[in-house]
Amino acid sequence: MEATTCNGSVGGSPVFYLVGIPSLPESFFLPVFFIFLLFYLLILMGNALILVSVVAEPSLHKPMYFFLINLSALDILFTTTTVPKMLSLFLLGDHFLSFTSCLLQMYLFQSFTCSEAFILVVMAYDCYVAICRPLHYPVHMTPQTNAALAASAWLTALLLPIPAVVKTSQMAYDNIARIYHCFCDHLSLVQASCSDTTPQTLMGFCIAMVVSFLPLLLVLLSYAHILASVLCISSREGRSKAFSTCSSHLLVVGTYYSSIAIAYVAYRADLPLDFHVMGNIRKNPVFGNMHAESQNSHKLLGRVQIGRALLQYSPKV
Repeated sequence: MEATTCNGSVGGSPVFYLVGIPSLPESFFLPVFFIFLLFYLLILMGNALILVSVVAEPSLHKPMYFFLINLSALDILFTTTTVPKMLSLFLLGDHFLSFTSCLLQMYLFQSFTCSEAFILVVMAYDCYVAICRPLHYPVHMTPQTNAALAASAWLTALLLPIPAVVKTSQMAYDNIARIYHCFCDHLSLVQASCSDTTPQTLMGFCIAMVVSFLPLLLVLLSYAHILASVLCISSREGRSKAFSTCSSHLLVVGTYYSSIAIAYVAYRADLPLDFHVMGNIRKNPVFGNMHAESQNSHKLLGRVQIGRALLQYSPKV
């Protein structure tokens, strides 16, 4: 594929124009602003409540809740990366974003997305040890091990998007490049470029495989072992208790990956905007198996993350 001619320069400093939702009339911008603002505040307050509840309650200082607060922190960071600019766009008509700011937003967006996928893998491992090796659980899932697993997930996710960001920064753009999105992500920046997009598309595919397919494979392997162990339990009550230990996490994983699959199908099939938006409604339903002290805050997590999902859609033309 030949690169098209640009008015801008490779690695220069273009300005990006965020189109937002292409089919949304400007008369709807203000109502959409208030809806998104409400969801954003619910996300911040709900996840802050969970963080405080888990940290302040000694009975919740267990691996399950440690990984839970990692997800809550990710929710806060993830939405704060994109939503404030979206709110500014809908309220003030602030469509412009600098080259550096756009790349930074893309990097953070990808990093936090990767972090969530890896944390879900760590939680699957936690379920595996709890059910398949219950006698070894206190030895394997020590606070030091939990911290190392979480730190590895975060560090890997922070490093993984760097090559894509560097390559994207070297592409050529018009002086004012239009982004058909509400925020900057890898795909929208590649589509806005007038360079040859083939290498970037291939890199994006490879990163998607690492972030989506590999974690999913590890989760499926964990649950294959879990299912085999559960089926070996003779009592019905024992099997039910074992399933309840990880059923909520499995529901989260199912929601996470089914939404990715729907979004991919919507993109490849060039389906209407509404379907594409629904394909990105994600994350995390109510986790189960909680102590009474954290039941209310955990239910709130499920509600506010539905709101967060509505904010993190990917509209396309």
